[in-house]
Amino acid sequence: MFLKHTASGDLIEVLDSVQLHDPFSAVVSGRFQAGEEVSEPEEFKKKDLVFPSGEALPLCWRDSQYRTHDK
Repeated sequence: MFLKHTASGDLIEVLDSVQLHDPFSAVVSGRFQAGEEVSEPEEFKKKDLVFPSGEALPLCWRDSQYRTHDK
């Protein structure tokens, strides 16, 4: 899966989708997809990532207390 890094505008290849969907994890492993060479894996804060369309990640992926926000 690819997400966009908001600070740079570059695409990030997510390496661990389980980590991405885990609301208790604030970071996700991935690598930049800019340039011709494969970059080294890094950890990215979920708050700094959006879908390539610019839409925010679902709250249930980012916040372990997401159910309390509806009240």
